[in-house]
Amino acid sequence: MRSRYSAYVLGRVDYLLASWDAATRPSAAELTLDPATRWLGLKIVRHEADGDEALVEFVARSRSGGASAQRLHEISRFVRREGRWFYVDGTFPQA
Repeated sequence: MRSRYSAYVLGRVDYLLASWDAATRPSAAELTLDPATRWLGLKIVRHEADGDEALVEFVARSRSGGASAQRLHEISRFVRREGRWFYVDGTFPQA
């Protein structure tokens, strides 16, 4: 999870796509990052692993342009294939 957050911070679309599960991965054209977004921090709320599947709940903070800071609160699903973890999808818990 931290490596994917770092990829967002650095604008590394190639890494994001490579670490996304093939079953749910968007095309490179669909995954665009706003260069005006400034990432402010990542907090891992919890993580649970069960064999080759895992959940990571996190809150990432960002700011775009002159707007107020935003919070992205997500519960992400990951799957391990051949020793590597891949992002599958995520849900957004209710506030």
